[in-house]
Amino acid sequence: MSKKTKLELTWIGKDEHPKLEPRILIEDPDKSYHASVRHSEVDIFDNMLVHGDNLLALKALESGFEATIQAIYIDPPFNTGEAFEHYDDGLEHSIWLSMMRDRLTILHRLLHESGSLFLHIDDNELGYIIPLCDEIFGRSNRISIVSFKQSSVSGPKARNPGVVNISSFILLYAKCKPKWKNKNVYRSIPRDSRYNTFIRNFDAGIESWEFVPLSQGIEDVYGIKFKDWERDAGKNFERKMERFVLAERDRVVQLVSVSDSDVNADARENLAASRREMQVFHSPRADLDDYYFYNGKQIAFYRSKVREINGSLTTAERVSTLWDDLLSNNVHKEGGVRLPNGKKPEALIRRCLEMCTDPGDWVFDSFLGSGTTAAVAHKMRRRWIGVELREQANTHCLPRLRGIIDGTDLDGVTMAEGWKGGGGFRFFNLAPSLLQQDRYGNWVISKEYRPEMLSEAMCKHLGFTYAPSQHADEYWSHGYSTEKDFIYVTTQQLTHDACRKIAEDVGPERSLLVCCKAFNADPDKFDNLTLVKIPSSILTKCEWGRDDYSLNIANLPLADQDSDEVDDPSAVPVKRGRKSKASSDAELSLFDTPGSAEE
Repeated sequence: MSKKTKLELTWIGKDEHPKLEPRILIEDPDKSYHASVRHSEVDIFDNMLVHGDNLLALKALESGFEATIQAIYIDPPFNTGEAFEHYDDGLEHSIWLSMMRDRLTILHRLLHESGSLFLHIDDNELGYIIPLCDEIFGRSNRISIVSFKQSSVSGPKARNPGVVNISSFILLYAKCKPKWKNKNVYRSIPRDSRYNTFIRNFDAGIESWEFVPLSQGIEDVYGIKFKDWERDAGKNFERKMERFVLAERDRVVQLVSVSDSDVNADARENLAASRREMQVFHSPRADLDDYYFYNGKQIAFYRSKVREINGSLTTAERVSTLWDDLLSNNVHKEGGVRLPNGKKPEALIRRCLEMCTDPGDWVFDSFLGSGTTAAVAHKMRRRWIGVELREQANTHCLPRLRGIIDGTDLDGVTMAEGWKGGGGFRFFNLAPSLLQQDRYGNWVISKEYRPEMLSEAMCKHLGFTYAPSQHADEYWSHGYSTEKDFIYVTTQQLTHDACRKIAEDVGPERSLLVCCKAFNADPDKFDNLTLVKIPSSILTKCEWGRDDYSLNIANLPLADQDSDEVDDPSAVPVKRGRKSKASSDAELSLFDTPGSAEE
């Protein structure tokens, strides 16, 4: 057996990788939005909403956000099979897997070394996406597979034969597990009704104590129904606090105050975040823990189970791999926008972000849908980037995010996060392809590219950071790769004298890549200049003119239904970009007369 053999998932077309064009992003100031006033000193305004193909958008963001994103949540197409009714099963999965592989590869590069990926999927592709993620992220970096209860056992689903499917799954991966940022997250759980003990006649002394059910004691002391007392338990804390004790095997457990004894140092430490008084009963027995009462109710009998959640002390436990407490009948109302069969509850995204991010961290979603991830990240004071291909970017995401910024969105996690409004975002569209073919088949620069757009695009293509100098004597500096290596982009034809002048202005201590339409000079005469022509210098770098890498099944041709196999992998019905008619070393026209070629 070959030493290079490895365990992996294979599929038709796995070795085919698209040559993506690194597009630039064009801001639409009419759709960018920010609050009219600052609500705090930490308001965030550099969030990004991108409208366009998500694979091209990922490529566009890669150079500026590599190893920057702290949390990625994606909810990709589940590939339920309806769109592939007439296609071979192996072909169906292959198209979907290639789509996911290309995106996950870039997402992995965008993640910070301490970052997390949350991939939401159902069981149609669960068995395939796990080994794919293992291959890209590393099996050792797989943290958990969470089951998310997203519906109840009722409605139309309950009439289907077999087991009722009410859950989906969230795959959690770390970029680098040893450096992974993660936090303990807790969920509320019901208190144990076995410990609802009320002490009557407490002030009369221990000999006169009577132990009655909590509901009876509340009615006796306050003269109100227990359910009404329970409803108002968070109000008038001092007035409603009562003294309790646990009766165990006909004897009284010792009562201590939160300000007394060594045992309460632990209590104060564990409950410091709440800054509220609690009564603690400390057991003299070594095998028993302390007991905590809050608002007249015993909320835990272990210190570790007392937590403050959404502003209230409650019995709590660490979240597990079963999330069955986030189902909400009001999801369709969140954000004031509707997205049937595709909208996720804000509480779900909040839990994901609570686990691995802090305020100010970058959050990313390249399948934004109705904008839930961006909405929750904004309310939680995280920076965010969202990408949406469809018109939902305008019809759903824009109004939803504007409502959050204005403070008019009161749904979802707004109250839990104490959100009042503020901040802003910038709206971007993907630029068109840099090169296009003229009517003679020659590749030329798109007429839509203004000089500054061309400079930024060339920086992306050639690995430079776009940063035009603001100094007139550094007209030649449009970007840099190092402190002494720069790039200059022009559509002029440069003469020998022009090149000599540029070389003198750059100076011997710096180097400059000059991208121009044409040049009439000997490049070897200038030690600090490298001269290249556009578009020939970038012609073979990527697929030009392709704007859609989505899973566009509607445009695929019908397969031969009589065939049991796909004999030729090249016959996979995936829409391809147009190939260049020119060779890689051709000198093609830029803005010359159509049909002419440079010599």
